[in-house]
This record gives sequence, C-alpha cells and structure tokens, in this order.
Amino acid sequence: MDAKLPETSSAKPPGAGWNDAVALIGFILVAVGQASNQVLARGLAGSVPPFSLAFFRWSIIAVGLAPFAIAAIRDGRIPLAQNAWPILVAGFLGMFLCGGPVYVAGITTTAIHIALIFALSPIMVLLISAALGIEHIGPLQWLGTGLALAGALLIVSGGHLETFTQSSAAWGDLLVVFAMLGWSGYTLVQSRIAPRASLLARVSLFSAAGALCSLPPAIHEMWTAPALVFNAKAYEAYVFAGLVPGLIAYAGFAWLGGKFGSVRTSLVLYVAPIASALLSWIILGEPPKLIHLVGGLLILGGVWASLRK
Repeated sequence: MDAKLPETSSAKPPGAGWNDAVALIGFILVAVGQASNQVLARGLAGSVPPFSLAFFRWSIIAVGLAPFAIAAIRDGRIPLAQNAWPILVAGFLGMFLCGGPVYVAGITTTAIHIALIFALSPIMVLLISAALGIEHIGPLQWLGTGLALAGALLIVSGGHLETFTQSSAAWGDLLVVFAMLGWSGYTLVQSRIAPRASLLARVSLFSAAGALCSLPPAIHEMWTAPALVFNAKAYEAYVFAGLVPGLIAYAGFAWLGGKFGSVRTSLVLYVAPIASALLSWIILGEPPKLIHLVGGLLILGGVWASLRK
C-alpha cells in the first residue's frame, strides 16, 4: 500500500484566529481612544479654556510615560544634549499645534470634520517626502492624492466654495488643517529623533515639550479666566484627555505596533474617522451627512491609493 503524502492544509496556524480577534479589538479601542479627543473638542465647545486643556493633557501624558523616558535617558538611548532642539520641534508640531488649536476649532466645526481632515496626514507626509526627495510619487499615488484633497475640499467647503469667505465654521476647519500639517511634520521627524528609544519614551519627551509650548497661553487663560480653568468640569476634562486619547491610546498604539507590525497598525487610520462619526452621533447628536460620507470615501480611498506602491 502506497504511503500517502501529507495533505496541504489551508487552515490557519493555531492561535491565528485569536490573534486576528485581538488585533481587531485593539484597532477599534485605539481608534475610539483617538476619536474621543475630537469628540471632546466639540463637546466642550470652548467651555474649558483650550490651551489649559492642552497643557494639562500633555503634562499627564508626559508624567505617565516618564518611567520609559527616564530609563531610555539612563541607558543612553536618548542623548538629551544632541536631541533637545529636535524634541522641542517635535513637541511643537505634534503636540502644541494639535492641542489648543484643535480645541479652539471644536467651537465652530464638528468632530467628524476634525477626524476626516486629520485623515489627510499620510497624504501630506507623502507630498513633503516627495518634495524633499525622500519618496517618489507614482501615478496611482498622484491619483490618490488628488482624490483625498478633493474630498477634504468638499468637506471643508460644504460643497460651496463661497463658504471659505462667508462661514465662520470654515475658519475652524482651516485651523484643523494647520494642526494636521503640524501632525504631518511631526510624523516625519519623530521617528528620526533618538530612534533607539521606544515610542513611549519619545512620546513622553514630546508631550513635555508640547506642555511647555502650551504653558504661556495657558497661564494667560488661568490669569484672565481662573473660574473656567479651575473647576470640577475642567478637572474631569483634563483627566479624561490625559488618559483616554492620551496614555491609553498611545500605549495601545505602541502595543499594536510591537505585536502586529507598523503596516497592520496603520490600519487604525481608516478606523478612526468611522469611530469619530459614530461617537459624534451617539454622544453629541451630530450624525454624519451625505457630504461627509462622500468626502470621507474620497479621502480614505485616496489615502489607500496613495499608500500603494
């Protein structure tokens, strides 16, 4: 009797299904954590001074992740003398510009707008990289860039170009555009600063720099409106912003990156706008409109195409 060759099985290796489930749950939780900051910006709508909120948020993150930074500094993985200015630049771009200004924008624009505009960040990173000669843009990437920018223009203008000059809401959207550009610059520089250190160690230092940059306008708010800065509602906002879209979201993103790799973890980008839309609908009573769906599909489809080689 002839011996049978072992059959080739298409089944996943043991534990693969569990890992996929963990990845999916992790992506959703991190995306919800990130989106909660946009909902917070809209929900508070200026009732808590924006730069005080940013200052306390980044301070909580910096202190919470300080053990990672201290360990990296002691081990020589973060030479402070050579990296002081780069850390300050990264903190200004990624934390200061994406802190107080976003909370100011929440007064006149929606959380869905904030999320979809921030989804443009990979496009901006690609364009900046191409301008610096770091990346070559192919035809598909140019197509994706055009689609994403068209989607953003559609959302910000509401389908009417005169919105830019007639609506105060457009200025909130434009403020988010500046914050998104800051985040794009942060994305480019942060990985080049003390690359031997962990993400959480570097985020601690970047957050400390962001808190430092936010301190002068925060002091002004504390001096001119102390009752708004120091009250129970404000304290709850500080703690929530520092923990949920702060420590928990950053730690979750770092964990996903370590377990599933940076490519799979980048899928959070596509989940975050969906999470923001759902949270806005459930918590704020602001359901997405048809223009958000069309613009969102253009942006996310464009980002997907731009990331193809």
